[in-house]
Amino acid sequence: MDLVTPATPTRHLLDLSFDDLETLFSEWGEPRYRARQVAHWSLKRGAVSFEQMSDLPAPLRERLATEFTLAAPAVLATTTADDGSTVKALLDLGGGVAVETVRMDYDADAPHERERSTVCVSTQAGCAMGCVFCATGQQGFTRNLTPAEILAQVLHFTRSGRVTNVVFMGMGEPLANTAATIAAVRWLVHPDGLDMRARGITVSTVGLRAGIRRLAAERVQVGLTISLHAPNDELRRRLIPTAGGTSVDDLVEAAREYISANGRRVTFAYALLDGVNDSEEQARELAARLRGLQAHVNLIPYNPTAGAGLRRPSRERVRAFQRALQGEGINATVRVERGVEIAAACGQLRTDYARRELLTLV
Repeated sequence: MDLVTPATPTRHLLDLSFDDLETLFSEWGEPRYRARQVAHWSLKRGAVSFEQMSDLPAPLRERLATEFTLAAPAVLATTTADDGSTVKALLDLGGGVAVETVRMDYDADAPHERERSTVCVSTQAGCAMGCVFCATGQQGFTRNLTPAEILAQVLHFTRSGRVTNVVFMGMGEPLANTAATIAAVRWLVHPDGLDMRARGITVSTVGLRAGIRRLAAERVQVGLTISLHAPNDELRRRLIPTAGGTSVDDLVEAAREYISANGRRVTFAYALLDGVNDSEEQARELAARLRGLQAHVNLIPYNPTAGAGLRRPSRERVRAFQRALQGEGINATVRVERGVEIAAACGQLRTDYARRELLTLV
């Protein structure tokens, strides 16, 4: 008689919420506190199998293993920079889908500050936004990630050390995958999940107003970054072809609504492109749009990855743009660059890996 090998479960446990877990165990006739135990093992202890959950009865572990998986994605490639304080990993999600995640460790800048370890996560494989200066945007869109696939990127690094901050600034548009993004945020801040400070989490968006409103309605004190990249609508549509009918004024109003709902300052990301959006006149135009708003501008000198003819501005032009904003009363800083030598910009490691794999087939 032939033995039939049981199928490997494909549903990841962390695609369930904490409330889902409590309901599940109640339906199974188990005490509801099993949800806390399983969440503790899955997130705080980074278990990758139910067999590791030694304080659960063996029959329950077996039942969980027949219906769910806790497997971590395989690592396709890892690169390091900045004396090991920046690490980028390419994770295999199966079916030819791979996503990037980065951990950046920072020393305390002041006597009373704490050291930080920030993980940058992806929310989509590829991206449909089409930003002309973004490597991911030039790859096109493959699919949304699940909550478990987003969390897997954080867990990849928590298994080897403490993570204090998470930024949703990797591959993809988080608010085009709002449900999974919010589900992942809930697990990050849940006391029985990773129990992180909500203020240590930032969601970055190209400016999807419906997603911003939904995130604001969650009343979770996460930070919001809106990718602006231009002081006016005409230039912004050139840089972000999918910006469509969303104007700069629309995004300023969305930021105002978010600030009102959550009491958090909003950051506007602005990628500086030489001779395109980096003049002092454009800085003053930007300041006029943002004046009176509780906001901060994060200036990002272009990291050459995509887009023919795009160049990185000189240090002098970057500083001049920053001074012009500050002279108009706008808080502006220049992003500290990390991982330049390992292609830390979104999409680069995935692109490089795909090219290497192609070469092995030729």
